[in-house]
Amino acid sequence: MDNENQEQILPPDSPETPRTESSAQSENRLEGTPIYANGPRAPHSASVPRSIWSTLLLITFMVSAVCGVMLASRPAPKCPKSTAALAAESSDGKFVSAFSRSSKPGIAWIKVRGVIAQDNNAGPFNRPTGAGAIAKRIRQAAEDKHVKAIVLDINSPGGTVASVQNIYGELLKAKEKGKKIVALMRDVAASGGFYIAMAADQIVAEPGTITGSVGVIMQTSNVEGLFDKIGVKVIPITSGKYKDIGSAYRPMTTAEKALLQDMVNDTYTQFFAAVKAGRPQVKPEDLTEYTDGRVFTGQRAFNLGFIDKLGGEEEARLLAGELAGLKDPVVLTPRRDEIKEFIFSLGSNMESQTLAKQIQALATPSVSYLWVN
Repeated sequence: MDNENQEQILPPDSPETPRTESSAQSENRLEGTPIYANGPRAPHSASVPRSIWSTLLLITFMVSAVCGVMLASRPAPKCPKSTAALAAESSDGKFVSAFSRSSKPGIAWIKVRGVIAQDNNAGPFNRPTGAGAIAKRIRQAAEDKHVKAIVLDINSPGGTVASVQNIYGELLKAKEKGKKIVALMRDVAASGGFYIAMAADQIVAEPGTITGSVGVIMQTSNVEGLFDKIGVKVIPITSGKYKDIGSAYRPMTTAEKALLQDMVNDTYTQFFAAVKAGRPQVKPEDLTEYTDGRVFTGQRAFNLGFIDKLGGEEEARLLAGELAGLKDPVVLTPRRDEIKEFIFSLGSNMESQTLAKQIQALATPSVSYLWVN
């Protein structure tokens, strides 16, 4: 027997004198399992415990089961279809709405909540809620033959310029496809929230709704003083004198401020054009006066002609039905994959704002149709 596997020989009077091997221990010895004076020695620390393997196998089984159910619940398409084609065909050849399992025509209710921006959260367990997801729902409604009108339910202070214009453009395309659009303003529909409402055929708001704030804002930060206190200095190396324009690590020059002001004025002109096109009934003097960035109530907006009707969701629903020729219209909600929704709910709170992201947001200028206070 090798020296490594030899057990320690203890004197007869030692309190640790080994006991006589049992038959089971003898069998283990014959099978190559070493028996030691103080019982079996623990496995080597580098070996993986059996419990970890069991846990991994269980997780693998659960993931496989979920994926299997998802694949089984999704009908296999007979032929490839574009992502813009939202309606599927059932086994009997009848049209199935992307917004409802019912074949009854109705209206699509699409919500816009919070700051309008692209969803940069790329986590696998997070539900997309950004401007891109809203634009996709509008495209779905525009392609669905059961959807006769869209209610855009807005509770937003606005957002980034490109994201707002993305939603606005999709609404115009939906109107070109014959869909009627009603915008419903909730607590706040300001700046970019006001902008996207300009694409609607009719606008509904409560008397106390905060709206307006037609304008553009660009905010930059300057942390030079803070960095001086903690002994940090940023030295940029650029290909041109304006490459680091808007830098948070140095003061802005007069020439740089003039360039950024010109860009802000250009984006404001685009905003003003959308308001003028969407609200032709507003008097020119009121249009000029109330597009200077001020906010005002839904009642004032109604008096000026910026909205068409005072009320809430019921008024918006009935107005959408009236425009589409539907009496007491039903609201068609998007069909959801229950398993996907469950997975999204598990991961909805998994993302956190890291310090690196906060610094990046602080140091990156952005041009926004946004009401800030």
